[in-house]
Amino acid sequence: MDTTFTVVLGIVAMLLPLVVARLVWKRFDQYFGRNDEAYMDSLEYFLKKLGITILVAFILLWLGISLVFSGSPNY
Repeated sequence: MDTTFTVVLGIVAMLLPLVVARLVWKRFDQYFGRNDEAYMDSLEYFLKKLGITILVAFILLWLGISLVFSGSPNY
């Protein structure tokens, strides 16, 4: 794979999880908030929201970087 192409795909693979994690963080309340302000202000809810966001970002980062470097030559 061309070096420039690898660098561009690497940058995209690192930035895409950040964009998706931000979307997950913003939309988490719509899916799991249950319209209960007391629950949404609790530590349990915040930790769930933080954990899901980090998990999604890490999985996307792992998949992206593994796809970028799957075509790299072995030295």
